[in-house]
Amino acid sequence: MAQETHEGHHGQVDAVTGVTTTGHSWDDIQELNNPLPRWWLWLFIITVAFGGVYLALYPGLGSWQGTLGWSSRGEHETQSRANAQRIERTLQPYAARAVTELRHDGAALAIGRNLFLNNCATCHGSDGGGAPGFPNLGDNDWLYGGDADTVVASISNGRTGVMPPWGEVLGARGVEDMLSYVLSLSGRKLEAGDPRAGGAKFAELCAACHGPDAHGNPAMGAPNLTDAVWLHGGSLAAVRESIDKGRNGAMPAHVARLGETRIKLLAAYVLSLGRQDSQAVASTGNADEHAATR
Repeated sequence: MAQETHEGHHGQVDAVTGVTTTGHSWDDIQELNNPLPRWWLWLFIITVAFGGVYLALYPGLGSWQGTLGWSSRGEHETQSRANAQRIERTLQPYAARAVTELRHDGAALAIGRNLFLNNCATCHGSDGGGAPGFPNLGDNDWLYGGDADTVVASISNGRTGVMPPWGEVLGARGVEDMLSYVLSLSGRKLEAGDPRAGGAKFAELCAACHGPDAHGNPAMGAPNLTDAVWLHGGSLAAVRESIDKGRNGAMPAHVARLGETRIKLLAAYVLSLGRQDSQAVASTGNADEHAATR
C-alpha cells in the first residue's frame, strides 16, 4: 500500500528533472514543486475580476438588481414592444382596404398565408384542403356563405355547428331508409333502405335545417346534401354515423387575438384559395373519394 512520507526531501533538487521537491513522497516517488504557468494564473485572476464586475453590474446575487438595472423580463418587454411596433407598421397600409381588394394584392396574400399557416393550418391543412370535420376552404362550397363579410365574421367570431342524433327517433331501419334517401340526392343508389320512406322522414325531421330541397341553409350552417361534398366524410359508414349519432363542430373566434386587420388579410387569403369551378370536386368521380371536402 502506498504511503506518504515527509522525511528528508523538502527543498531538495530532483536528480532526474532538476526541479525542487515539495518534501512529499509516495513509495519513494517525489512530488516536484512545479508552480502554475503564469498565463494560467493571470487568466484565473482576470476571470475572478470579470465575475466580480459582472455581479456588480447585473443581477446575480440574491435580490441584488445590479447597478445597470437590467433584467431579462425588461429585455423581453422591450423587444416585444419593438416587434409589435414593427408589425403594426407592416399592417398599417392594409387597415383601411377592403377584403375584396386585398384578395388580389400579392403582398397582402403573402401575409395572409403566414397567418393561415400559424393559426389555421392545424385544422384545415397547410393547403386549406381540410380534413374530416374541418372544411375544405378551396372548393367554393361554404356552410355559412362565402362572401367577404361572412368569411370575416366566421374568422372573427367563430362558428358552432350541431346536428342532433336521429338514431333513437328513426330506429335502425329508419336510419337505413334515411341513408338511402340522403345519398340518392347526390346520385348514389343503395340496395338497402327505402329512399321513399327516407324522403318522408327527411321532410318531417330534416327539412327545417337543410331545406325541403336539401340545398342547405347558410343562416344555420346546414350543408347542401345534393352536391356530393361531405364535411365528415361521404362513405356509407360516415354518413350513417352522422344520421345515427349526430355531429358537433366548433371553430374558435380569432378577433381578440389577431385583431381586425389580420382578420381581413386572413379572409383575403382564404377567399383566394377558392376554385373558379365550384363543381370541380363533385364531378371527378365517386363521392367517397372526396370525403371531408366541405
